[in-house]
Formats: sequence, C-alpha cells, structure tokens
Amino acid sequence: MKDHGLNEDDADSRLRLEILKKLRIVIRAAQRHSLWVEKRYGVSGAQLWMMQELHDRPGLRVGELADRLAIHQTTASNLLDDLKKRGYVVKVRDAEDQRVIHLALSESGEHALAESPSPARGLMPEAIMKLDKRGLRHLDKGLQGLFESMNELDEGFGMLPLPFTM
Repeated sequence: MKDHGLNEDDADSRLRLEILKKLRIVIRAAQRHSLWVEKRYGVSGAQLWMMQELHDRPGLRVGELADRLAIHQTTASNLLDDLKKRGYVVKVRDAEDQRVIHLALSESGEHALAESPSPARGLMPEAIMKLDKRGLRHLDKGLQGLFESMNELDEGFGMLPLPFTM
C-alpha cells in the first residue's frame, strides 16, 4: 500500500511556494494601496508618507525626512519639489542660519493629509511598525537569509522607494 503523506522534500517545496505567495500578496497589497492613493488623492504613496512625517514633526530638514523614509536625499528632494508645487509643503529658512531650510505642511497640505486614507505611511511600513521585537527579529533574520541566497543583490535598492510608491 502506498503512503499518500507528504515526504520532507514535498513539504519543503510546498512551504517555499507558500512563502512566495505570501510575498506576492504583501507586495501587491502595498502596490494596490499606493496606486489607489495616487489615483484618488493625486499624490504618490511616498509623498503621502512624507506629508505624514511633516505633520508629526514639523520643521524637519530634507536629510532628516529622507532618513525617516529610508530613501536617498536626492529622491526626497525630487518628491518634495512636486509637493511644494502643489502647495502642500512650505520651506522656511532657519532664522539663525539662512543656509538651513526647514519643511512644514501648508494649510492645504494639512487638509489633504486629513482627507487621505490610512495608513498614510503605506501598508508595509505600518505593518512593520506593528510587529513586536520578536516578530521584527524573525522577519529580519528570514529576509537576511533570503538576501544571502540571492545573486547580484544591490543593497542600494534599499534606499529607493518601491517604484509603485513614487
């Protein structure tokens, strides 16, 4: 009589496929949310996250804002330029050092943020923020293992927003 149970190789193969499906679900959910935000509110997911950070911490400088989103300062500047053109962000020179520019949401930026959907930071950043320390360590360890098994991995991509959030 033949055993219809899964052997270890079959179970590992199914687990790998389940992980792949879960990664697809996470990425596609984040993509769908970001595209919906842009279509409905006219700002990208990354820009909405910037607006939330400026709401929470008015007066940030460009570099500080870039650090809060884990993106390059040049990328942050480009995203901010569009928000400034729309009238959502204002730049204010520091009273003591005119070379320093602080950022804040304008009144229309505050209104646009208030009308926007939650989570303003995006699905993935918000979900990661909800993980406890143990969950964060497990996720980090698993992702590190995934990275180590990939060839030609460019860690510089870590400082770029996902294309669908731009």
